[in-house]
Amino acid sequence: MTTGDGAVRGGPGPSPGGDGAPSGGQEPPVDEAGHLTGEREPQVDEARPPGPTTRVRIREFSGGAVRDRRDDLSTEEPLEIRLAAGGERRTVAVTMRTPGHDFELAAGFLHGEGVVPTGGSAEGSAEGSAGEPGGIASISYCTDADVAPEARRNTVTVRLRGARLPALPSLERHFTTSSACGVCGAAGLDALHSRHPAPVTEPGPLLSPRTLYGLPDALRRAQGVFGKTGGLHAAGLFTPDGALVALREDVGRHNAVDKLVGRALLDGRLPLTGHVLMVSGRTSYEILQKALAAGLPVVCAVSAPSSLAVDLAREFGITLVGFLRGERFNVYSRPDRVRAPAPGC
Repeated sequence: MTTGDGAVRGGPGPSPGGDGAPSGGQEPPVDEAGHLTGEREPQVDEARPPGPTTRVRIREFSGGAVRDRRDDLSTEEPLEIRLAAGGERRTVAVTMRTPGHDFELAAGFLHGEGVVPTGGSAEGSAEGSAGEPGGIASISYCTDADVAPEARRNTVTVRLRGARLPALPSLERHFTTSSACGVCGAAGLDALHSRHPAPVTEPGPLLSPRTLYGLPDALRRAQGVFGKTGGLHAAGLFTPDGALVALREDVGRHNAVDKLVGRALLDGRLPLTGHVLMVSGRTSYEILQKALAAGLPVVCAVSAPSSLAVDLAREFGITLVGFLRGERFNVYSRPDRVRAPAPGC
């Protein structure tokens, strides 16, 4: 079973200039198109795997000062997800993402759509073995000779056990999606009820307000790529006492959640009952759908939820926390999982 992403985990590190500028203090001049003048443009290795950051040249205006310098951006590249079984193969989604942890992204996406159920085999495929979680036989990058070398790391094939592909009606809406979050043509609550007939009824985990207050800062401190670019979302998995278990970053917050859930799936750790999901930005229907599929009872975010996200959380018994900033937050559903502070505290 292939579970790693190999060379796609990172790109070239920053130069000694700290903010992406070359060492030596003198910034190179650039023309109006953003190209260096008087200096040869660096050659791009088209076969090199894309990394999470991309270096560009910019003109910075700050007060009355203007300077030309280099800057790091969050990389956004397309990822084509293919399913294969027996002699069949099909592209099921193309999503914009930040390169890195691509195998986890594909596995988590397919799990969230019900193609690879928790701890079982994929619908329509042969029964799985204990060593192959979710009916996934292998995950690999594209090696097709007719695909350009620079595109091969933007195509992932998930091979399922079995002689044929399963029916894939839930995936019709995903060709193509962007890294943006939201409803994105979601199939609706009725489709979720067919896959998750029972709401989350367990009383726990019981969380203290003090623990929730600390989650945004813990998430931010662990965001390595965001610290360089300021342009990535994050999803963090926490214990009920606020300890960080895992974190993933991406230009799309739903992609970050897919990577997080995909890692748990490949490690055989689903469902994630007794854990807390913390996401940057807002919460959408799609984020709640993925949390429900992973068995997560609590979802927190620094910004507002959408109305459909609140509907889903209330329908399925997920505790949804929004506007988690400083020492305040709102609870939109299942507030019984948040311990009331003692009088006078």
